[in-house]
Amino acid sequence: AGPRDGAAWTQRLKEEYKALIAYTQMNKSNDNDWFRISADNPEGTRWTGKCWYVHNLLKYEFDLQFDIPVTYPATAPEHELPELDGKTQKMYRGGEDLLDSAFQAALGQELVVVVVCRRL
Repeated sequence: AGPRDGAAWTQRLKEEYKALIAYTQMNKSNDNDWFRISADNPEGTRWTGKCWYVHNLLKYEFDLQFDIPVTYPATAPEHELPELDGKTQKMYRGGEDLLDSAFQAALGQELVVVVVCRRL
């Protein structure tokens, strides 16, 4: 079910909330906590939060945002880390969907952004 499916979407959203809560609790209990997100609207189509990664005892924290497309689940959401916009030559506008082959090379360079590889 997707955002256009009315009651079926509402039910799906409830199931997703339960799964997200369970996943977050599991991560906390395993000392692997790395993100916080929440829906910005009652429809559950706009999400924002924070994600972080610790490297050499330094915590790198980023804003995280994404919209659920109206054609979901046929179309995947594009996760955005706006603070990374323009940090590499091949960065997409707005920090969107950094997981293509162009971005993989940047992981080994000056940026510690492995957190983007942990897509939701």
